Amino acid sequence: MAGNASTPESTETDAGANVETAAATTGDGAATPTPAPPTAEKKWYIVHTYSGHENKAKLTLLERVRNANLNEYFGEVLVPTESVMEVVKGQRRTTTRKFFPGYMFVQMVLDDRTFHLVKNTPKITGFLGGTKPTPVPPSQIQGVHQNMTEGKVKPKARVMFEVGDSVRVVEGPFANFSAKIEEVKADKQKVKVLLSMFGRTTSVELDFGQVEKA
Repeated sequence: MAGNASTPESTETDAGANVETAAATTGDGAATPTPAPPTAEKKWYIVHTYSGHENKAKLTLLERVRNANLNEYFGEVLVPTESVMEVVKGQRRTTTRKFFPGYMFVQMVLDDRTFHLVKNTPKITGFLGGTKPTPVPPSQIQGVHQNMTEGKVKPKARVMFEVGDSVRVVEGPFANFSAKIEEVKADKQKVKVLLSMFGRTTSVELDFGQVEKA
């Protein structure tokens, strides 16, 4: 009947609407998540990596972000480290130690694209929290930054001492004296030791770096 005939214009309009509807759904009919705008707030997330491959994972992730032109969706990527000092054969040696082996912190706008970009990066096994990662509170990130800064300014001792340990003084006016630890002040990186001088036992406070286990 003439009343049911559709015009070419209405046919094209209906087809266009169908195309738009199809484009907004996935193959199984579920709606495709709307990408987050790059101006959205970047939050911090904890990401699992293979232990010992944290730096490699970081570099690979940053390269993938650049290649995908998603720089605006990512901020800082942190592999928290601290400087550690140890005494080896009387010589001080400073090395770098990771705070959280097997983890790194990623500042990002989380949406479907960025989630899979991070998760599928070599040496990365996924987010802490699985498919629904929880952002890390800013106060905790500030604490990580503070620990990193303090660790660089004043390296911590790798070897931890205990009361009763026998040690040898390797630096300062009491160098080469043998002593026994009577108190450990881990927060100050100091130990109080008892050493024998001129037939008398003397209590002396020394830095961790001034003694080594006998």
